[in-house]
Amino acid sequence: MSGERGARRPGRALTALLCALTAAGLYGCSGSGPTEPAPTPTATPTAPHTTTPTAPPSTTAPGRSPFTGLPARPAPVVAVKIDNVTAARPQTGLGTADLVYVEQVEGGVTRLLAVYSSRLPDRVGPVRSARESDIALLRPFGRPVLAYSGAQSALNPLLRAASLHPVTETTAPQAFLRAPDRPAPHNLYLRPGRALATDPGAENAQDIGFRFGPAPAGGTAVGSTTVRYPAARYTFTWSAADHGWRVAMDGREARATDTGPLKPATVVVQRVTVRPSAFHDRFGSVSPYTETVGSGAALVLRDGRAHEARWSRPTADSGTTFTTPGGAPFDFAPGQVWVVLAPRA
Repeated sequence: MSGERGARRPGRALTALLCALTAAGLYGCSGSGPTEPAPTPTATPTAPHTTTPTAPPSTTAPGRSPFTGLPARPAPVVAVKIDNVTAARPQTGLGTADLVYVEQVEGGVTRLLAVYSSRLPDRVGPVRSARESDIALLRPFGRPVLAYSGAQSALNPLLRAASLHPVTETTAPQAFLRAPDRPAPHNLYLRPGRALATDPGAENAQDIGFRFGPAPAGGTAVGSTTVRYPAARYTFTWSAADHGWRVAMDGREARATDTGPLKPATVVVQRVTVRPSAFHDRFGSVSPYTETVGSGAALVLRDGRAHEARWSRPTADSGTTFTTPGGAPFDFAPGQVWVVLAPRA
């Protein structure tokens, strides 16, 4: 199934941030189990008054996607876990996704969680297994379809109990196919339309906290930014001709077999805590758990500039809001968004 579904000088704070991140090995620029409870503050007469930014109300205009800000009809959500090791590239269907998350998995490599609503490509993949982090990450989406190849046996009860509609090759074989030109396990592909058809009560996409509009003032002009994981590397290079950020994975241009080079309009490097989970893969390696509830720093890339930002998600049921250092809502550029869930430095 397919269908429509003038640079300023960098501020001292942002320059210092970018330099510090480069030195730490997390960023490089060229061309210019349970969350730990937050400590309860102790009130003192001399404590300075601070204000926590309030999450902005939903401002998604009617007829526009809450994930891209582009015109789109209301439609349900299909999320797909996508393989991202070298043998799985180039992937299929990534260029059509509204939103792509990058998550760390065992061995320090990454997998992708691609979210579709505005358009469903004919095929997406290669599809791989789910992780515990996906449950919390997808809660703000309502009850999306989650397509994956399987999961560690102890995790399956949590996936079935979550606010998700799980779709696997076992539960919906008609929604999958095996590519003859790829070796297993990198040969499993999803037919998103068929996956969606298994959930007659699927809910339409809803607000998850993103805002779209003109770029905020400031930022630093950058040619490229690199994000490093223990065993993976992503580089985002600004392309004025594409009005987007060309993606490279481990030093090679990232492409989709059906749409060509990947070039999101906005890239969000969201710094998060990555800790061991209670689960492990079939080889005994402990699965990382990515904490997406809480708050922290972020770097937002749009329109050829890098901007400091803050992210906040108070509860698992709430969306993630992004604000400027001054507390104003941060508007993304309309178009595909990549959220790189990078370990805190």
